[in-house]
Amino acid sequence: MKKVDRKILLNPGPATTTDTVKNAMVVEDICPREEEFGALIEGIKNDLVKVVHGEDEYIAALFAASGTGGLEAAITSAVPKGKKLLVVENGAYGTRMIKLAETFDIGVVRYQLEYGDYPSVEAIGKLLKENEDVSHLAVVHHETTTGMLNPVQEICDLSHKHGVEVIVDCMSSYAGIPIDVKKWQAEYIISSSNKCIQGMAGLVFVIFKADLLPKLSEQKRSFYFNIYSQYVGFEKTGQMQFTPPVQVCYALRQAIDEYFAEGEEGRWSRYQKNWDVLVEGLQDMGLSFLLPYEQQSKILLAIIEPKNPKYNFDAMHDYLYEKGFTIYPGKGAKSATFRLSVLGDLYPKDIEDFLVALKGYLTSIA
Repeated sequence: MKKVDRKILLNPGPATTTDTVKNAMVVEDICPREEEFGALIEGIKNDLVKVVHGEDEYIAALFAASGTGGLEAAITSAVPKGKKLLVVENGAYGTRMIKLAETFDIGVVRYQLEYGDYPSVEAIGKLLKENEDVSHLAVVHHETTTGMLNPVQEICDLSHKHGVEVIVDCMSSYAGIPIDVKKWQAEYIISSSNKCIQGMAGLVFVIFKADLLPKLSEQKRSFYFNIYSQYVGFEKTGQMQFTPPVQVCYALRQAIDEYFAEGEEGRWSRYQKNWDVLVEGLQDMGLSFLLPYEQQSKILLAIIEPKNPKYNFDAMHDYLYEKGFTIYPGKGAKSATFRLSVLGDLYPKDIEDFLVALKGYLTSIA
């Protein structure tokens, strides 16, 4: 097995991966129309559903795309013509869903908050009462603009009382934060191959209720990102409609195997340990956080930028990058921040090493 220089990615995906996931991409060339490859994809799709405990009720459609492609597939396939989408917008990824819907002339009701404000379930209920033409609600589970964990269970329960279906962006929570999709009863959840599942970028998947297929068959907004045609096409032929990233599929198969070997609780426990080390270390340096503790995802932190006039994010990024650590800028939150994530193949020792490097930068500008 080839060893690759290990980089510590503290951005919210793509994530640091294991050597075994990297090496899984070194395989014999194969035509993706072969039965062997179809069996690989079938196993991947089934196991993606198992990660969120959706067996027997949910199914998955797989696309070659970034995460945004999966959101496009869900929104354009789900919302009927003449109906509207209510979007919980308290971060950049809620805003992205609005832009996506508007691109396809889907009517949008915005529940707009400052990036970093916590959504009110009561306010959402008021909007649902006032807008009876809303058929679907979209919300981000883990909003990586700020590191906020939105109240998805409460939002699902409320939406269903109003007969509204729910689309959940689980991009950076799936396979990290434990999710029981049958408890949520969300109609659609979306994630990608390169975040907490710890595979490579290039695949996105929509996990959805199997009994929605008849309704989905009526939607024709998109040719490529059509959930019904993608799912049914594979079921009929054992082949993806369009050429998949073959090697990325093998990497995802390996990443899923490693997820089940570690276990849901094992992965979440490791991420929490990373988080605890990070939070304690940053507090010891006098840094503070955008969100209160109870709203944190425990996967990503938005840190208030230091007031020191010598501080410069780009300079800090370059200083840390040279030492093997990648950090992430803020993204329009209500206060100026930079962001650090603990997802991926990371361990407390990695976080400790990063904190030493960060302290070195902060000391250099003191």
